[in-house]
Amino acid sequence: MAQDTTVSKLDFKYWLDKATEWGQATTLESQEDVCRHLPRLQEFLQQIYETLKHMNSVVAIQQFPLIGQLLGRLCWNPFVVGYDESQKILIWCLCCLYSSEPQNPVELKANSWIRSLLCHLLSSSKWESNEAGTSTFISALGYTSADYYSHLIKNMVSSLVTELRGNQVNGLNIQGRVSATRLSEVSLSCVPLITLPDLTPLLETLLLCHGGASQEVLSSEFLEAVNEAFLKKKISLSETAIFSLWLRHLPSLEKAALDLLEQLVSIQTTSLEEVACIIKDSLLPQAAIHPAIFLIVDEIFKTALLETDGAPEVVTIVQVFTQLFVQAHQNEKQQHKFPLKVYFSHCHQPLVRALLRQPTDIHCSQHLKCISEMVKTLIEDESVGSFVDLFEIWFLIARFGEWLDVAAEQLLKASAEPDALLWLLAFYYSPQNENQQRAQTMIEAAGIYNRLRMLFNCTALSVKDLQDAVHETDIKQSGTQQLTTHLLISFLLFSSGGHTIAQEYISHVSK
Repeated sequence: MAQDTTVSKLDFKYWLDKATEWGQATTLESQEDVCRHLPRLQEFLQQIYETLKHMNSVVAIQQFPLIGQLLGRLCWNPFVVGYDESQKILIWCLCCLYSSEPQNPVELKANSWIRSLLCHLLSSSKWESNEAGTSTFISALGYTSADYYSHLIKNMVSSLVTELRGNQVNGLNIQGRVSATRLSEVSLSCVPLITLPDLTPLLETLLLCHGGASQEVLSSEFLEAVNEAFLKKKISLSETAIFSLWLRHLPSLEKAALDLLEQLVSIQTTSLEEVACIIKDSLLPQAAIHPAIFLIVDEIFKTALLETDGAPEVVTIVQVFTQLFVQAHQNEKQQHKFPLKVYFSHCHQPLVRALLRQPTDIHCSQHLKCISEMVKTLIEDESVGSFVDLFEIWFLIARFGEWLDVAAEQLLKASAEPDALLWLLAFYYSPQNENQQRAQTMIEAAGIYNRLRMLFNCTALSVKDLQDAVHETDIKQSGTQQLTTHLLISFLLFSSGGHTIAQEYISHVSK
C-alpha cells in the first residue's frame, strides 16, 4: 500500500485476520471477541472510507488488493453489521469500489459482487424478508416489511423483558428462573444493537437484573458498550439503570468520571453555570448518593488534583461537583439515606460538620474563625507530619470552596479581627509552607488586606488606586499572589466603587 494512506498494512492485515477468524460469529467465543473489538473496528472502517473516497475504483483495488475479502466477510457478520454506524460505513466503502464505467470483465464481475453485497446490507437495514411468501403474507395483513419487522423486534424485546423480570418477585432475585448463563448470553447478543431505540427496555431490565449468582452475570462487553453509548449520548436510560451499571461495573464508573474531567478541562468557558450544567448532566453527583460511587469518584478527583498540582480548573470542578452532590443528597427522598458525614468518614468529623453547614444559616465570621482554628490545630498536631495527612486536610477544605469565598468577603465587609480568616486563606493557597513561611505570607497578605480595607468604602476609585494598594507590598511568597487575587476579586464584587472600575481593572491585568 502507498505510504500516503492513513491505513497501515499492519492494521489491514490484523482486521482481515480477525474477520476471517470470526466468520459469521456463530460461536459464543467468536461473538465475545467481535463485541470486544467493535468500537476499534468501526474506527478502522472509517479510516478505510476516508482513504477510499479520494480514489477511483481502479486505484483503490491497486492500493488495497484484499479489500474485497475484508469487506465481504464483514458484511456477512451480523454483529458487525448491527453495531452503531458500521453498516453505513460498509455501504460507503462498497460504493467507493463500484466502477461507474467498467472497462473489462473483471470490473463487471466486481460490480455485480458489490451490488449483491449492497442488496444484502440494504435489505438488512430495512428489515425486509427474502422470502416471497412471507412478503405476500405481510402485505395481506396490511403491513409493509419495515413495519412488520419493527413490530417483531418490539415483541422480541417485550418477550425477553417479561422473561427476565420473571426472575424477580417484589424486588428479590429468585434463583433458577433465569440462569446466569442465559443472562450473559442475552446481554452479549445486545452489544451490536445497543443504540436501537426499541432495545432500551431490555437494556434497563438487564442492568437491574442480578440473577442468583454472587459474581457479575452480564458480559463485560455489554456493560462497557452500554456505558460508552450513554457517555456519547447515543442512548437514553433511566437514572436507576445507569446507577446500577456503575455500581456493578467499576471500569464504567471510572471512565465516566475521567471523561467528565477531560471534557470540563478541555472546554473554553468561564461560566460556573455551564460547568454545573455539564456535571449535573453526567448524573455523577446524583449517583454519588451511593457511598461506594462517591468514594470512587472522590478518589479520582483527588488523584487529578495531585497530578495537576492543584490546578485551579480541577479545583473548580471538584467544588462544583461537591455542591451538586450535597444538593442531590438533600433532595433524596429515601427514608434511610446515609448522613452526609458518612461520605467523609476518614476526615476529621468536627471539621466535616462545620464545612457542611450553610453560610446563610449562621454567623459567618465566627463560624469561619472556628473552622480556621480547627484546621490550625490539626496541622500543628505532631501526628500530622506527612504530606498525605496535610493533603487530606487541604482536600477537605478545597471540596467546600464556598467557605473560602465567604472568608474573603467577610474580611473586606466585616470589622471582625481578620487574623483567623487570613490564616485560613494563607493555608489554602500554601498548604505546604512551614510555620515561618506561613507567617511571612500572613505579613504580606495583611499588608494588602489593610490597604484594600481603607479603599473599601470609597465611592470614587481608580485603577491606579488598586494597583498602588497591591504594589506597595513586597510579595515574596508564591501563595500570597493567589491569595491577593482572591481578595481583589472580592473587593471588585463587594466594595462601593469596585463595580465602576472592575472591567477596566480586569482588562488592564489581562494585558
